[in-house]
Amino acid sequence: MKKTEYKKPFLIAEIGCNHKGEMELAKELIKIAKIFCGADAVKFQKRNNRELLTEEQYNAPHPNPANSYGDTYGAHREFLEFDVAQNKELKEYCEELGIIYSTSVWDLTSAKEITSINPQFIKIPSACNNNYEMLDWLCKNYTGEIHISTGMTTKDETEDLVNFFMERGRNMDLVLYNCTSGYPVPFKDVCLLDILILQEKYADKVKSIGFSGHHLGIAVDIAAYTLGANIIERHYTLDRTWKGTDHAASLEPMGLRKLSRDLEATYEALRYKEKDILDIEQVQRDKLKNKKV
Repeated sequence: MKKTEYKKPFLIAEIGCNHKGEMELAKELIKIAKIFCGADAVKFQKRNNRELLTEEQYNAPHPNPANSYGDTYGAHREFLEFDVAQNKELKEYCEELGIIYSTSVWDLTSAKEITSINPQFIKIPSACNNNYEMLDWLCKNYTGEIHISTGMTTKDETEDLVNFFMERGRNMDLVLYNCTSGYPVPFKDVCLLDILILQEKYADKVKSIGFSGHHLGIAVDIAAYTLGANIIERHYTLDRTWKGTDHAASLEPMGLRKLSRDLEATYEALRYKEKDILDIEQVQRDKLKNKKV
């Protein structure tokens, strides 16, 4: 029987825009993610809203006004946006604390800006994984890992994506995430077994397989890890009742802390016995095993 070697779990706390546009809150989220939760990395989001949105989208009202930080959707997005200097400051703060900084980039301008501060990895959200102009630029100009979610993406599109990176010799810097794009996602739509498809088709062609979850609770993430997704990404906030679309699908600090704990415990447990009777069992065998047989 072929023995599966499990990689150490790597937990990403996705802050995204849950900082509510406040630098001090962003830093507090980083600090808690590192010290209290034990996360390996935090991740933000970077958009150039004029490039990403049409004029009509920019000037339209937010579809859910209760969650809006501006009079229009564009103003809402701008309120939550950190510029390059602020992202550099957040990266330096992460380095002081010993946690990895990253961000998702939603457009070419943002990709160029974030590349200038050279994070360890850059994330491409599901919504942008067909922006081949941006992906081509990153392949040519950014030397770090490129992590890509495959929510709302067909299997043929995923195949095209991997081939694109292989053609450019960057596939071993690629991390593919199983993902269902919804906020929050009901358990029946998480579709964890798709991780097995990614493993079967691409485990030898990319650096790692990950899981980006938008569900409730933490049980599903442990299952994702046991199926082969060693990189686990979850939205994270200090208060799930705060104004904003992502908070409800996020983990609060205690939830993220428990997830970190349970991933580490599962990693320790996922192994074969080194010998038939372990040392811890020998004591019990000597004491309890039927000696009349």
